Amino acid sequence: MSNLVAEKDLYQEAERYIPRGYDAELYKIRHSAAHIMAQAVKERFEPDGPVHVAIGPPIEDGFYYDFELPRQPHQEDLAWVEQRMGEIIRGKHPFEVREVSADEARALFADEPYKLELIDGLAAGQVDEYGNPLPADVQPRITLYQQDGFVDLCRGPHVRHTGKLKASALKLMSIAGAYWRGDENNPQLTRIYGTAWRKQSELEAHLALLEEAKARDHRKLGKELGLYAIEPQLVGQGLILWMPNGAIVRDQLERFLKEEQLAAGYVPAYTPQIGKIDLFKTSGHYPYYKESQFPPLEDEDGNAYLLRPMNCPFHIMIYKQGMRSYRELPLRIAEFGTVYRWEKSGELNGMTRVRGFTVDDAHMFVRPDQLEQEFADVVALVLKILRAFGLEDFKARVGIRDPQSDKYVGDDAVWEAATQSILNALDGFDLEYAVEEGEAAFYGPKLDFVVRDVLKREWQLGTVQVDMNLPERFELEYIGEDNAPHRPIMIHRAPFGSLERFMGVLIEHFAGAFPLWLAPQQVAMVPIADRHVPYAEAVAQQLRAAGMRVAVDDSNNRMNAKIRDAQLRKVPYMLVVGDNEADEGTVAVRLRSGENLGAMAVADFAAMATQLIADRSLELALA
Repeated sequence: MSNLVAEKDLYQEAERYIPRGYDAELYKIRHSAAHIMAQAVKERFEPDGPVHVAIGPPIEDGFYYDFELPRQPHQEDLAWVEQRMGEIIRGKHPFEVREVSADEARALFADEPYKLELIDGLAAGQVDEYGNPLPADVQPRITLYQQDGFVDLCRGPHVRHTGKLKASALKLMSIAGAYWRGDENNPQLTRIYGTAWRKQSELEAHLALLEEAKARDHRKLGKELGLYAIEPQLVGQGLILWMPNGAIVRDQLERFLKEEQLAAGYVPAYTPQIGKIDLFKTSGHYPYYKESQFPPLEDEDGNAYLLRPMNCPFHIMIYKQGMRSYRELPLRIAEFGTVYRWEKSGELNGMTRVRGFTVDDAHMFVRPDQLEQEFADVVALVLKILRAFGLEDFKARVGIRDPQSDKYVGDDAVWEAATQSILNALDGFDLEYAVEEGEAAFYGPKLDFVVRDVLKREWQLGTVQVDMNLPERFELEYIGEDNAPHRPIMIHRAPFGSLERFMGVLIEHFAGAFPLWLAPQQVAMVPIADRHVPYAEAVAQQLRAAGMRVAVDDSNNRMNAKIRDAQLRKVPYMLVVGDNEADEGTVAVRLRSGENLGAMAVADFAAMATQLIADRSLELALA
């Protein structure tokens, strides 16, 4: 296809396109698998009509390819394609690369409308072969990769030949619909997902993890355990109904954080769900978030209002109620404030991607000399909260602005000072962190905590942001010790991130089996026979008086069925009572895990359980 020197150079250049943090070998394996799949798909479907190929990138844990097919694919098609991929792999066909001109590419892909659109973008120097904007320092090239008889527009990188893949470590996973370039006004294509690994044992481990993920899926458990509901027809997509059990967990989360905030000197606030659009124009959120906001509302006088997409402008207006003294700072204003974002319906996902969510928001207004210590105190709070839930596997990400982007507000000196303050504050912690361009908020740099759950998936939860720009835009002031006006600095802070996403992550992290202090029902009283119900009720009342959430199962079911029911509902303790327990003032303690702790005096059980609750322990028995 090309001379060897040029091809070698192109292979080496392609290595730079591997995303940061992605295993380079797996990226090339999956990218190559996508091309092999596209070849097999064309062979399978072209007898039925034209097959138009779109894009096929590697993604987290796998790859996909989008096609316009002459008919709807079925599972037997996937089986055929997967088998054919194995044959192509065993053929050890080289992946050959060459650079071509735009005219050459257009001639080669004359019958491929999606490729022609991408070629036009490449020729204009605007986008890569996936339609994504190119960084300013990247020279646009049009390169082709070929294996066997299949040629694709691609920048690479790939393995040297198809034999570098293992058919036993590859599997096609599912079929879905996807709009071209994610725009619902464009044609809908068929997306085929697959996964590929170095060896079969890695694939098997991945598939086992997916099965575990299904069992832990917060959408499934949320329904089974009565935690939340979504009613898209009458309430709306992405709008959460917190059911009683879920509301109990949420209440405990809020109480936990409110206790911490009270001890740290925060003050509460409640602010409106809507505000005049001018408020958000002043803050810069509108039109920055225009595409992800609900449409404005108008009153009879022609005033436009927005469902609030964030809480900070309201807290700023609280700050502005009167002149502030340097003695009042830091001022820490906290609110569990519900905000609204217009997420596309295809992006909604249970509680983790919604249209209405409650942020555990707080905004600190500080003097410059207070900034680093205040930021450090917030980081300590976030770490304490994550560790309280056993979320120990996380990484810290300092998001700074992309100097090539024009989406950020404020001058360079302000950004440099804010960024340096974050880095200085982090020096006081034994905490590894990465600095990433383009991850800042539009008004300032930030520190995000990216948590990896038990299934090794990453979630961006807690966030802390330094903001020197909004105080400028709203002309905030305080009178300093010199009796002159000064500009405060803001810190935006949300340890949970949002209650909805945090709840979804917790459901899956604990597989619905919440620790005792969070569990909607903490104790199930299990009377063996009807004559034991009065004693069970008396014990329940004693435990309720100690602050525990208890219910008595007085149904006609047999004891084992009652225990099984409580276990399915993930109730931490089952206290079985019969003649012996009633005579001796004891309870037979069983755990939802099936472990039997034996007979305990009611007072001893209550003391143990209430101590675990007070400690917010993740265990169900004292060490």
